[in-house]
Amino acid sequence: MSIKDLARRAVRALTPYQSARRIGGQGNVWLNANEAPLAYPFIIDPARLNRYPECQPPAVIAAYAAYAGVADEQVLVSRGADEAIELLIRTFCEAGQDQILICPPTYGMYAISAETCGVGIVEVPLTAARQPDWPEIKSRLSDVKLVFLCSPNNPTGDLVGREGLNELLEAASDRALIVVDEAYIEFCPEASVVDLLARFPNLVVTRTLSKAFALAGIRCGFTLAAGEVIALLSKVIAPYPIPDPVAQIAAEALSAKGLTLMQERVRELNAQKARLKAELAALPCVTEIFEDKGNFVLVRFDDGARVFAAMKEAGIILRDFSSKPGLNDSVRITVGYRGEMDAVVNVLRDIR
Repeated sequence: MSIKDLARRAVRALTPYQSARRIGGQGNVWLNANEAPLAYPFIIDPARLNRYPECQPPAVIAAYAAYAGVADEQVLVSRGADEAIELLIRTFCEAGQDQILICPPTYGMYAISAETCGVGIVEVPLTAARQPDWPEIKSRLSDVKLVFLCSPNNPTGDLVGREGLNELLEAASDRALIVVDEAYIEFCPEASVVDLLARFPNLVVTRTLSKAFALAGIRCGFTLAAGEVIALLSKVIAPYPIPDPVAQIAAEALSAKGLTLMQERVRELNAQKARLKAELAALPCVTEIFEDKGNFVLVRFDDGARVFAAMKEAGIILRDFSSKPGLNDSVRITVGYRGEMDAVVNVLRDIR
């Protein structure tokens, strides 16, 4: 027997999520992880670094509740939205018995977290219009505990249709939780579904400071849900999930000044995104530009592998999604500032 044989079967068979950093790459323009292009300074008070942090820092909870427009008891802060996904699965799904439902192509951590926890996965692919297949999802509600929907969807950029979501929430009442991942919602805040929390206790919304707040490095995410859901998740979360420096930075980012900076950043990136799309539309190597509601644009090329290789040679690191269902020859481009977008377009113009 080897040490590997001692591990759970599910772990031995698991292929880990291929994050941007795990994949790696050589280059000087990093546009593969949907990160903000610049870091911003924060001041940390070290006075309490010798003490264990609060499990749920009150200042962070209050600030995010005010920002999201919900009550404090409807907020849980975690180590990124990734921990929130796993917490939901660990809290509501019995290993070896229950299942979650996902709508590929979508964010990969829903499936990875389920597999890690020994929970089954039901796949209902997006429709040709890249919307959830609402009738099929509703027909599978008796089989699943959690339905994960990403809006804007990573990697396609599409929003979940509100009418279909409303009908699904009604159908899933007392049967399943519907989780809407709003990691990119700051880039289209009018599309948030947080207001539906007041009507549907089976709705859960996950959020993050990684994208529009430019804080991917501190790993800080949020779950917004009915107080009963938050109370259950609080039983499962680690006793000290948020380090004190993270809490300090998060509170500063959620201050009036921090929110203003975030909104300015979003306006700038949305402007660069519109400019990039206009440039892409004029290029002969581009065959399709997908929806653009996040801080990225998914593009289908006539030869995606050739484009990806040309970018790599130029030191520009993008994310290849051509192996995902329905996304052949598709490459995702994180929206950066003007110089980075110009570098991408210049390479594409030279492709014949």
